[in-house]
Amino acid sequence: MTDPMPAAARDTALPPPNDASVREEVHERPDTVWTRGEGSAPAIARSVGRGLSGEHGRVAIVDGCRTPFAKSGTDLQEMDVVDLAGAAAAELVTRSAVDPADIGLSIFGVVVPALHAPNLGREVVFRASLPMTIPGTTVNLACASSNRAITSGAEAILTGQTDVVLAGGAESLSNVPIQYSKSGARRLMEFSKARSLGQRMSVLSKVRPRDLVPVPPAIAEYTTGQTMGQSAEKMAKENDISRRAQDEIALMSHQRAAAAAAEGRFADQIVTTYPRPGYDQVISADNGVRADSSMEALGGLRPVFDKRYGSITAGNASPITDGASAVLLMSEERAKADGIQPLGYIRSFAYASLDPGSQLLQGPAYAAPMALDAAGLGLGDVDLVEMHEAFAAQIVSNMKAFASPKFARDELGRSEPLGEIDFDTFNVNGGSIAIGHPFGATGGRVTIQLLRELERRGLNLGLMTVCAAGGVGFSMVVERE
Repeated sequence: MTDPMPAAARDTALPPPNDASVREEVHERPDTVWTRGEGSAPAIARSVGRGLSGEHGRVAIVDGCRTPFAKSGTDLQEMDVVDLAGAAAAELVTRSAVDPADIGLSIFGVVVPALHAPNLGREVVFRASLPMTIPGTTVNLACASSNRAITSGAEAILTGQTDVVLAGGAESLSNVPIQYSKSGARRLMEFSKARSLGQRMSVLSKVRPRDLVPVPPAIAEYTTGQTMGQSAEKMAKENDISRRAQDEIALMSHQRAAAAAAEGRFADQIVTTYPRPGYDQVISADNGVRADSSMEALGGLRPVFDKRYGSITAGNASPITDGASAVLLMSEERAKADGIQPLGYIRSFAYASLDPGSQLLQGPAYAAPMALDAAGLGLGDVDLVEMHEAFAAQIVSNMKAFASPKFARDELGRSEPLGEIDFDTFNVNGGSIAIGHPFGATGGRVTIQLLRELERRGLNLGLMTVCAAGGVGFSMVVERE
């Protein structure tokens, strides 16, 4: 069968290849971001924390720390989420000099809990040798889990439930529980309940080889069946993100994280950790940062999720990681009474949720305008911006949405775009692509990293964003004064 379209016509029908730099994507091509079209802005589910000052003042972020972040299957593989969160929490309470008896609540986020200890927030109390009278609870908001823990703690302080909250999150992706098929699990349950040899043999006679094949864990959307990587690849195509721009974001992340580590900027954030069982190994640095990363090396990597036409590689995506973070929250009145100088205060926060089958990781583009509005600020007013880097494609997609007049009109119903992010103030110490992404811990890491850098530079205002599974976006504004 002959091709009805000549080769020359096919070539002219294809769009020109996109080799834009990340700066060109944001500055010159923001309106290539995907929207539903004028007059069809979706109904976005929203939750905004505004006017965050209660009877006892603002919510202070007193201090925070984290374990090193390690690629799964490496340095921290023998530590589960309780071990990791306990290490971060114990160090934080010790260094903050707060009386443990004053902690009124422990809230921790985790996406894949330990089956033997599902309530991480309570287990942290025991593992960190804190008073057993401290109530503990656990939250799960995918990659924004520790952000949810922090804002839930802030709400508890603002409503007068307590003056002091321990919050954070952890993930051990080296220790993800392996499941069996439903039929296999059913047979195992039947076997465990059998009381006689005959009953056990009867159950075993029903077992088929396929019942014993483990079902590997998948980071996929329950509603769509797509993995995060597949969804990010979809965003890269629909938002017309070049491979070059993605690799530039990845290179920036590694170079900045490597420089920060070399200059000791993470020293007061990372807890020296001694993995079990021997406790004889000392881990004090993230092991995913590549100081030798280059555009040539990144460009040589093959696409992972769409091997023929894709642009997302192992180099421009965040790695699967183990780690934990912890943050101590306190009412402003209590901090001042105790003579504590906090790292900063929560000025506002916002959550936004959209259709996960559409632009799964574009939530920050909806949440950030709400958080800034609630803080009475514009993007140009903030001194530093920290964005969780799930994928470089997600970062560029959200940056383009921030800068796009079309996105502002079609998706947000605003007359003006939020604005362009200044790359000189964006993720200045690297992000998740280099440092790693333990789902439940990343939000705490972003919070600590932003506040510490504001302190180091003598600046005041910071904006953070985190995208999360389920089409959720989070944003928070912090201030030091």
